[in-house]
Amino acid sequence: MDFSRDFIALSCEKGVLRFGEFVTKAGRLSPYFFNAGLFNDGASFGRLCDFYAQTLLAAQLPCDMLFGPAYKGIPLVAGTAMRLAERGHNLPFCFNRKEAKDHGEGGTLIGAPLVGRVAILDDVISAGTSVRESVEIIRAHGATPSAVVIALDRMERGTGTLSAVQEVRDAYGIPVLAVANLSDLIGYLTDSPALNANLDAVQRYRDTYGVSGER
Repeated sequence: MDFSRDFIALSCEKGVLRFGEFVTKAGRLSPYFFNAGLFNDGASFGRLCDFYAQTLLAAQLPCDMLFGPAYKGIPLVAGTAMRLAERGHNLPFCFNRKEAKDHGEGGTLIGAPLVGRVAILDDVISAGTSVRESVEIIRAHGATPSAVVIALDRMERGTGTLSAVQEVRDAYGIPVLAVANLSDLIGYLTDSPALNANLDAVQRYRDTYGVSGER
């Protein structure tokens, strides 16, 4: 999809996606590093949220509202809701706080009531902890988690033969939508003279640790 390539281009431009040698949480030496926290100004974050909106709309999945897990999902869910509204899809949104508040409105949820089919927005899936907590919150309120939307799917094996994304999909029976994945990144590097020197290292890393996109 064109917006996947545009997203990767923006990520490289902002230094969100960098190339070199980086040690992952799993102790692997990765040739690239992705830090969505560096979408840290209005223009780039607005574009990021528009990519999330396009990803949701392209999937054509039934969706009644958005949920953003604290903390990274909070600005994502608000910004994406605004971008969806600009595209003619006005959805309510909700997010949680880490600790319950005992005064004012109280509770752990802020925003619209959790009802219907709920898409969860986060930056990436690593251990899947954030998604599990979100699913539990949504189901506890009688709503249905319908999808997870993330920025980048590394398509990389976890502790077993599946990737973290595939584990989440299988555990909860919901699709995981990514703005871009490792295949998109490899395609972008192939066509980019400025970044082509990183292609072999990224391809080798995928050959060693990667999973297929479909299973």
